[in-house]
Amino acid sequence: MPHFVLHCLDHPGMLEVRMATRPAHLEYVKAHGALVALAGPLLDADGALCGSCFVLDAPDRDAVDAFVAGDPYVAAGLFGSVTVHVFKPVIGDWAPV
Repeated sequence: MPHFVLHCLDHPGMLEVRMATRPAHLEYVKAHGALVALAGPLLDADGALCGSCFVLDAPDRDAVDAFVAGDPYVAAGLFGSVTVHVFKPVIGDWAPV
């Protein structure tokens, strides 16, 4: 199954929206545990929350797009940008032997 990396950057000044939506976002991510291999917040140079990063084990790009579309952070308008890349592990636990 392919791996996909989601790089999501918040609109500036949206910390209150992020924090208010966080419980629903975390429930959503946990409910998709089979799809989400790794996830967490991105921090800026000052250590402030500025986005989210996900590594998904998804069958295809349509599944990734559906995951993104259903995220409460997306519904709340938190992200200014969401970039999706196919990820090919070469070193580490996910790398082919």
